[in-house]
Amino acid sequence: MIVIIMAFLLSILIVPFFLIYNGFVMMRKEGRHLSQLLSLGLGIAILAGEAILAAGVLYYAYVGNKTPFLIQRTIWPVLGAVFCMTVIYGSVSFLIFMIYTLFLQIIPRKKDFDYVIIHGSGLLEGDRVPKLLQDRLDKAIEVYRQDPTPPKLIPSGGQGSDESIPEAEAMKRYLLSKGIPEEDILPEERSTTTLENLRYSQEIINSFPGRKYTALVSSNYHVYRALRYCREIRLKCTGIGSHVTFYYWPNAMIREYIAIHAEKKHLILFVLGWLCCLALLLAMIYI
Repeated sequence: MIVIIMAFLLSILIVPFFLIYNGFVMMRKEGRHLSQLLSLGLGIAILAGEAILAAGVLYYAYVGNKTPFLIQRTIWPVLGAVFCMTVIYGSVSFLIFMIYTLFLQIIPRKKDFDYVIIHGSGLLEGDRVPKLLQDRLDKAIEVYRQDPTPPKLIPSGGQGSDESIPEAEAMKRYLLSKGIPEEDILPEERSTTTLENLRYSQEIINSFPGRKYTALVSSNYHVYRALRYCREIRLKCTGIGSHVTFYYWPNAMIREYIAIHAEKKHLILFVLGWLCCLALLLAMIYI
């Protein structure tokens, strides 16, 4: 039991330092954009929270018995419960989200597709395919070559303000360099968001007759949100996740978790769940 407790306490200390370290790695490899600093920010927040919790425990251990009874029964228990429930509930919900995201990658899938949508992710130096996007393209090429009747590939992505060509054009050039016939590539060059990737790609698919068995290829952390959008626009689709470099994965998972819970429906359910758990914890404290 002591070993388990020590391992748990050690893991609590390791997590924030790992996230902070990962944040510095992200800055070195991906730049200092705000979206690349999520793991650093979360690591600092968790470390600060642990420090506050430790200070609270020490306070109660050495000074708590001198605190006025009214304060002991109202302010500090409530604040402590809010903090603990926020950390625990947030951590558990994030863990569930992460497990489900990983589970999507091992679900058996058919290999006979008619179309494969490839999600863009931005370009380097205005026209160069970065490693993250290259991994998505390589996964799409793998799907293409394993299919008994090779599908049409739809590289999807418009031109950003800092890009000299549309993402779809850069993706097409990469596919051609890997031996994919040009007639099997149908670029979608208008989209600027994940939802637009799917909506405009769907228009291309619907412009052709025949079967429309479709797959979407994106980074493994991104597949869940993309499939949610597929259901929204009624596009029947199979999600296929590509490999993501390990240092990039924590930051990307945090970003996806925030993006999903920023949606009104998910945010309401998250807050309601948190309030129910908090009410239960407070009831336990005061009973």
